[in-house]
Amino acid sequence: MDREKFCSMEPHPSREGTGVGTGETEEEIQRALQETPDHLALKARLADLYRRQDRLDEARILSEEILVGDPQHPQALCILGDIFLQQRSPRKALECYRQANNRDPRPYLNLRAARALKVMENYPEALQELEKVLVIQRQNIPFLKEKALILNRMKRFEEALDSYERIQEMQPDDPFVRKEILRLRSRTRPRDQVLKELQTIVGMPSKKGDAQVRGLLAQKLKDAGMIREAAAEYAAASTLEPANLYFLKQQGFCHYQLKKYDEAVKCLADAFRKDPADYVVRKTLQKCYETQGNLKEFLDLLEETFGHHPHNKPLLGTIKKVRDQLNQKASGDS
Repeated sequence: MDREKFCSMEPHPSREGTGVGTGETEEEIQRALQETPDHLALKARLADLYRRQDRLDEARILSEEILVGDPQHPQALCILGDIFLQQRSPRKALECYRQANNRDPRPYLNLRAARALKVMENYPEALQELEKVLVIQRQNIPFLKEKALILNRMKRFEEALDSYERIQEMQPDDPFVRKEILRLRSRTRPRDQVLKELQTIVGMPSKKGDAQVRGLLAQKLKDAGMIREAAAEYAAASTLEPANLYFLKQQGFCHYQLKKYDEAVKCLADAFRKDPADYVVRKTLQKCYETQGNLKEFLDLLEETFGHHPHNKPLLGTIKKVRDQLNQKASGDS
């Protein structure tokens, strides 16, 4: 790739992200950096690549190195904000996004700020952040989706439904939007009737591969106390959409409720390895292992996961506590 062209690449205006390129390989960026080692935009591309690879320590070190040279560098601030958000530090993330937006106002920074505010449960301010863009870009789908999610959290269900219906007019084949419309329209209808209709829908040849509708059926079955049936539907949804950890986690929680601890551990341990920051998954796993008397296996899982996610410092505290529990038990048995 021509170095001048590589270094001057502009972010695609419709790409939701940090404003840095997403198609380059690490080798390409490193080669360009060898020729221009102080090029901040190239460093930002590499930092964002590391972040997307979950190499958060490397991404953070590189972002902070950029900010030493330019304390208000917008891409570095955004990447740092994304890292904070992944590490469940939304206040720090919000501060980064706002600093970046002050230097170089971009819609994706408003979207990131809204997501940080959502994690903080500051829903009114999150909506205000989205409206700054939606007042001008009324058909911006990522912003409308985020608005609908927040309205749903606020229990403003009719407004959330209206947002999803607007999205469906522009993007009729979005399975998540279709599922949310089904869910919101069914809120006030009799549960048995809704269950029957959803079971009919997932039985249709055109819907057999729809993970979102199966996930909705699973949720309704769980709400109705039909935990075994819910677990089966979450398993089907997870098979159809394996990257969606929500289905795998919910399947594990169903098995835990059924006291099928081996099955629960299988699901939740797999999810935990990929998302160790989920506190509920971690605590449920611990209860499963304790019930089975296999706390040593839980420690092995924690240590294995920390090896793949060394940035997740809270894991160290859990590892220490579990080690202490095992040592105390060993002392008591001797």
